[in-house]
Amino acid sequence: MQIQLKCSCGEDECPEWAIVELQGEVEIQSSFQTCLKNLHIGVLCRPSSQETYTFTIGYHELTGSKVKMKKPVLVLKKIKRMDVEGTGDGNSSGVELEVVGVIRHKILFKSRPKALISGSQAVAKDRINAVRRWC
Repeated sequence: MQIQLKCSCGEDECPEWAIVELQGEVEIQSSFQTCLKNLHIGVLCRPSSQETYTFTIGYHELTGSKVKMKKPVLVLKKIKRMDVEGTGDGNSSGVELEVVGVIRHKILFKSRPKALISGSQAVAKDRINAVRRWC
């Protein structure tokens, strides 16, 4: 079966995407298991003056960096097409893939998370709220 790729944005104008790579697991509370769509996981920030990224998840803060991937990866959207040629025999139905974006970099978080709860929980909450306002 032949699958056609379609890109309407042009080779140099495809939106740039990035992968966020974490070492370990992100555990989701049981109350959110049934509804993962639009689930807020954390806050990803990059201060404009630095090349490091911070990812705050709950009371944990991860520090990472941007890494170029060896080979780019395409982000595709699957489009079903039916009987395009108009022959009416129904055998020409298939799938077409549209290029949505290109991934050339990943943000790698390979160090252990830093706990934001060192003293009181109020101080940690204030720091998380400050990070959210800053990004």
